[in-house]
Amino acid sequence: MGLFQPIPNAASEAADRTRPLADRMRPRILEEYAGQEHLIGPGKPLRTQIERDDMGSLIFWGPPGTGKTTLAKIIANMTKAEFIEFSAVLAGIKEIKQVMADAERARQYGTRTIVFIDEIHRFNKAQQDAFLPHVEKGNIRLIGATTENPSFEINSALLSRTRVYVLKPLTENEIVQLLKRALADEERGLGTMRLRASEDVLQKIAAYTSGDARSAYNVLEVAAGLAEQAGTPAEITDDIVRDALQKRTLLYDKAGEEHYNLISALHKSVRNSDPDAALYWLGRMIEAGEDPLYIARRVVRMAVEDIGLADPNALSLCMAARDAVDFIGMPEGNLALAQAVVYLSVAPKSNALYTAYSAVQQDIEQTAAESVPLHLRNAPTGLMKGLGYGKDYQYAHDVEGKVANMQCLPENLHDRIYYRPTNEGIEKRIRERMEEIKKLRASPAGSKPSHPGKKS
Repeated sequence: MGLFQPIPNAASEAADRTRPLADRMRPRILEEYAGQEHLIGPGKPLRTQIERDDMGSLIFWGPPGTGKTTLAKIIANMTKAEFIEFSAVLAGIKEIKQVMADAERARQYGTRTIVFIDEIHRFNKAQQDAFLPHVEKGNIRLIGATTENPSFEINSALLSRTRVYVLKPLTENEIVQLLKRALADEERGLGTMRLRASEDVLQKIAAYTSGDARSAYNVLEVAAGLAEQAGTPAEITDDIVRDALQKRTLLYDKAGEEHYNLISALHKSVRNSDPDAALYWLGRMIEAGEDPLYIARRVVRMAVEDIGLADPNALSLCMAARDAVDFIGMPEGNLALAQAVVYLSVAPKSNALYTAYSAVQQDIEQTAAESVPLHLRNAPTGLMKGLGYGKDYQYAHDVEGKVANMQCLPENLHDRIYYRPTNEGIEKRIRERMEEIKKLRASPAGSKPSHPGKKS
């Protein structure tokens, strides 16, 4: 059996009522396609490429249920190309080589081939590299679909030979229109069931499926079955939708880009002193199943990066929240995390410590690692003392004001200032104290012993 399989006949597909509603309702032409107007609207780049039949290899990047596979199939139909579809989850090097050999033979007979790879980000480097020569020779037009950022997941060599198009989640209104079409369509949809559903009910399905058309169709199909069992005339009600939904579909991938997008939104909301937004993004992560200890670790980081010594209690409270999550688990621990992010949001902000340590790291990387000055070294042996270890060290407790006029940095960083406290919260008092220390160090009393005492 060859790898080249014709795209199934639309009429035979429509007759197969055992297929899921989402598959039956898949658009067959661009006019049926919903969303992505920024790509396939009149005069838009992808639409122009398709109509001119001059498209090369493509990567479709977008969330689930936005029409990546559908768009690839429409392109194949419109450009009269053979369409080969396989999943990166199941295919290996052997299958890839067979497909490429078939495509090369087909090209010799004037047949163009579109190879569509779902979840292309799951291919390893060797598998992705196997496509390169065939893409370059023009044996195939590659269309890859991915929910992950291609910059990180697709080999640079392959990425440079493709054009990336970003698909957006469908809007609620676009989802509602698709659901209405499915309810009315007697050939492929649910039209023969004569179901009724109010605008509010359809809006609720759209809102709860987070821009994922496939998920919305699945909910509608389950709700239709429940409504049909409930009696005649069949109506999809709020209660039926609630039963069909069971749990809201939240777009989230704990190892993917959305993971980083949400933690970024949480961190930046905290930094911007917005407790409401911080609570919302925290809730999105928790309810989607994120590891609560991961969130706790990041919250601790926020305490030291964005609050620091402006409110030293922030770190203690975040550590307590982490311990609470670890001790009592979830869902009880969610309030401990909520308490922490609200506290951080309303706390005075300072990145002085973060900036100071970044400057230290830069100096360590870019300057010579000079030896510790002799006066800061201990001299536990006579030899070390003879070499000058500890010489001219000033014991702060013996100096008036407890501040000695003594350089503690290496010579190449003489008088370098890293920590510059702000006027926020406790740091205002720290700033005042540092000004006082500066004056004490510069005064004659800074090197004048107040009384004899310990020297090391």
